[in-house]
Amino acid sequence: MISPVHGSKRNTPPFRYDIVGSFLRTEALKAARSLHLQGEITDGQLHEIENAEISKLLEQEKALGLKAVTDGEFRRSWWHLDFFLGVAGTQKISLDQGRSAKEAVQRAESFRIVGKIAFGDHPMVSQFVELQQMAGDTLAKMTIPSPALFHFVESYNGNEIYPDREALFRDIIQVYQDAIRAFYEAGCRYLQLDDTTWGTLCSGRHRAHLRSRGIDPDQLAQDYVRLINESIAGRPADMTIALHVCRGNFRSTWFAAGGYEPVAEVLFGQAEVDAFFLEYDNERSGDFAPLRFIRDQQVVLGLVTTKHGGLESKEQIIARIEEAAQIVPIDQLCLSAQCGFASTEEGNMLTEEEQWDKLRLIIETADEVWV
Repeated sequence: MISPVHGSKRNTPPFRYDIVGSFLRTEALKAARSLHLQGEITDGQLHEIENAEISKLLEQEKALGLKAVTDGEFRRSWWHLDFFLGVAGTQKISLDQGRSAKEAVQRAESFRIVGKIAFGDHPMVSQFVELQQMAGDTLAKMTIPSPALFHFVESYNGNEIYPDREALFRDIIQVYQDAIRAFYEAGCRYLQLDDTTWGTLCSGRHRAHLRSRGIDPDQLAQDYVRLINESIAGRPADMTIALHVCRGNFRSTWFAAGGYEPVAEVLFGQAEVDAFFLEYDNERSGDFAPLRFIRDQQVVLGLVTTKHGGLESKEQIIARIEEAAQIVPIDQLCLSAQCGFASTEEGNMLTEEEQWDKLRLIIETADEVWV
């Protein structure tokens, strides 16, 4: 039997209890988006409603006791495309069909590079400024898709602008260096890079598919660690950058399965992020053994699922934290949900009440482990 393990609280991000970022869209927000799509309300009117709903969300986050808050990604339709499409030189495209994620079918949208890419006057910087103002004295956390994912998605859609892969890598790195600088200058001190490419690279089925396309998944992992490291290399010392690894979350579904072992030595051993947010809510994520490659980073264990409303056992969560602490010191561990509650505006298959119950469980559990 594993003996009880207790650690200490943290005053810097990531916190012992933390969040991935997205929240279920409220009915008022869904209605406003529908009216806006139909042309019945203006951009300005939609913005005002977004502000009102984000303000209510922040009140709930603060009342719960979260030490870092987000805008729930309430201004976004997608967790990743909204950011990519704000980069100069990109364009939304329609795919022939939605990509199936088990029973659910995603909207058939993606992006393509149509010109030289640049961060430019990205709308998410001003969105962060508004978030920070509404958050007041509470730390505001910003979430954006990772540079690795930018390349991974782009590689499926192709472009005629960058026949040279290295030139594309250099410009992606520049986009992200400029993004990090812009968010920092806007006041951001806690930035999370969301990334499904690593979940894909954990999957035997997806690794085989990559090889069928003439792509070596192990070399791709090396390339993507380089993209991340060079993108964040110039970040200020007082800015925390975390990487969230995901295996799919659209409408409570998933697209990849497999433990972290295939990428652990490269990702955990070489990526220079300050923290990893890792899915560990079920057997699809494997065991904790790959965490042996973690160095001095914080590891936020995603032991509470966002895919359904049923509450996990606090005792079982604590037992799993104690199991992970046999590999990574307890004071390098934190707790969160496995993902956000709404990676796209459709949201996951649970209620708002269940969403908040999940977060209460995370906070209560973390307060028992880290005292």
